[in-house]
Amino acid sequence: MSGRDRILGRVRRALADVADDGTPYERVVDRGYLRQHGERTAGQTVDLLAENLADYRALVHRCAEGELPHLLARLLAERGSRRVLVPPGLPPHWLTAAALPLVHDRAASTPRELDEVDSVVTGCAVAVAETGTLVLDGSPDQGRRRITLVPDHHICVVRVPGQVVSSVPQALERLAPARPLTWISGPSATSDIELDRVEGVHGPRTLEVVLVSGG
Repeated sequence: MSGRDRILGRVRRALADVADDGTPYERVVDRGYLRQHGERTAGQTVDLLAENLADYRALVHRCAEGELPHLLARLLAERGSRRVLVPPGLPPHWLTAAALPLVHDRAASTPRELDEVDSVVTGCAVAVAETGTLVLDGSPDQGRRRITLVPDHHICVVRVPGQVVSSVPQALERLAPARPLTWISGPSATSDIELDRVEGVHGPRTLEVVLVSGG
């Protein structure tokens, strides 16, 4: 018996108790999964997001809308950033206090040019509290996927509570599957067979998340 025959045999046995009555496949199996784990207020959901982001070694900051430009200027100054990459739709007032040369997201930019950038500042599409995940979908305030993968320092601004959901199923309902989705859970990290953690291999070594309210 071939491997293919064994696999198909297991599939047939697994479906033996499914009635062949023409019921559409998506209705045959009960998919009444939990949409979220527990009930939380909007404030508790944001707190859970901040906790899980920090657990993934992201640096989390909170501020009001009016404080955002000065907070971004401080974070970039503390980093020593001299050239900041921005997507085309980033609100212009976010970086007015920083007074730094801005590098714009261009299709013609090479990986070497992107690697010379000190920091990138973006918005996000949605943030998932239960997993501490930020999702970017290539919208104008987020830019091309590569601008958040090559530079070593990424500052992502999340509007709270509007852009925060509890769970992945709730996030998927807000996202278009045809968009170039980037799911970010903390700074880029990997480990070898000896479990030595190395950061910055597949993306930014440092991820800072600003939770901004009142916008």
